[in-house]
Amino acid sequence: MNETDVEILERVVCYQGYFRIERYRVRHRLFGGGWSGVISRELFERGHAAAVLPYDPVLDRVVLIEQFRVGALSAPGGPWLMEIVAGVIDADETGQQVAYREAQEEANCTLQALLPVCEYLASPGGTSERISLFCGKVDASQAGGIYGLPEEGEDIRVLTMPFDEAFACMREGKINSASAIIALQWLAMNRESVRKQWGE
Repeated sequence: MNETDVEILERVVCYQGYFRIERYRVRHRLFGGGWSGVISRELFERGHAAAVLPYDPVLDRVVLIEQFRVGALSAPGGPWLMEIVAGVIDADETGQQVAYREAQEEANCTLQALLPVCEYLASPGGTSERISLFCGKVDASQAGGIYGLPEEGEDIRVLTMPFDEAFACMREGKINSASAIIALQWLAMNRESVRKQWGE
């Protein structure tokens, strides 16, 4: 099935602020034939984003960030999350450009190379957000400190740790952000080839 198998009957903007919420009335073709009844759904529109796991193939270390997240206020570990670098893709940008920019802004890291990991839908039951995920080559020997843009309310602590330690944190549930989990699992499967490709 494709987009021609969906009829958008109505689209209404319910809220427009920092983000946008739209209400759709749609119907779609059914696997067994015919059409569904009319479905009403709200959709959270926040744009698309890029995320990058900075990785040092020489030291075999990753660079992670920690920051406050309002969406995790009621999460078991609290609202300060260990994550990877990420940012919203503006209309005139590519995911790769965002990865380079945000690595500098959020972690004070200069990406030397970039590998695509995957592109995924964050939570398609309620938002259209699509994430372009990368692994970026960095020198982690001097990584650390507190960064971010104060005008955007960012207070970001930069952490660096051996890959195996970061992977253990993920397995223990200390890292519970989807992009970080996906990137760390990808690196676990591809670490040997990544280090070979990047000349280590």
